[in-house]
Amino acid sequence: MEVWIFLFITLVSCGALVLIVFRFLKKQTDKEVIKLRSELHKQRQEFFLPSRLDAYQRSVLLLERIHPNSLIMRAHNPKLNATLFQAELVKTVRNEFEHNLAQQIFITTATWEIIRNSKDEVIKLIHMAGSQMNEKSTSTDLSEKIFEIIAQLEEFPTSIAVKIVKKEFQELF
Repeated sequence: MEVWIFLFITLVSCGALVLIVFRFLKKQTDKEVIKLRSELHKQRQEFFLPSRLDAYQRSVLLLERIHPNSLIMRAHNPKLNATLFQAELVKTVRNEFEHNLAQQIFITTATWEIIRNSKDEVIKLIHMAGSQMNEKSTSTDLSEKIFEIIAQLEEFPTSIAVKIVKKEFQELF
């Protein structure tokens, strides 16, 4: 009987010792995992930082390029009638946007949505001005109508979006 008691006490002591060692090792392992994750996060941030900077830069450039003022100056062709110029402007806006689609990986979803909405607003404005043209209207007539509509706005959507992108950039960096 004494042997059984001794054996029981020994087993309980060994079990307690194993449990203590296990918990100690688990805490150490958890600390290492946290440290490694933190290190990995830091390295990932450093690796992607240049790409994120580029994404914000390119997003602002996109918004500036699709603003009707710069868009019309770049794409204006006095030989086109209003209908063809309207199509050319819309095509240019869409191409600019599609060329920058990858930027959404590096900026927040909310900001990308604002950029996309700005692009849509530019296209709506072009169509709105185009709907007020007739068969004889020229590209200059369309340009003037677009400028007239813009003048009625307090602030154009692409300008608002640029401010938001810049603000987000400053908050992150």
